[in-house]
Amino acid sequence: MLVRIVKMRFRENEIPSFLEHFDTVKENIRHFPGCQFLELYRGQDDPTIFFTYSHWKSPKDLENYRHSDTFKSIWAQTKPKFSAKPEAWSVDTLASLK
Repeated sequence: MLVRIVKMRFRENEIPSFLEHFDTVKENIRHFPGCQFLELYRGQDDPTIFFTYSHWKSPKDLENYRHSDTFKSIWAQTKPKFSAKPEAWSVDTLASLK
């Protein structure tokens, strides 16, 4: 399994549109083959910063998503709303406590 973290900074006036769009596509992302978990976070100190946090069964599953029509459609509507270049990390979980 891998964890994917994507940091996105939006123009303030685009945030309502982003949130509305995310609400319509979140189930498609979460139920894409290989996606096991999805959350959206918003910065407390800077409300223009958002993070997606997702779990993928394998790197191949994430790559399949990133090359899918689903991703291309979502990204085409999301990317123009950014105020800065997004950042993304694929990481391994070393410890998890609940």
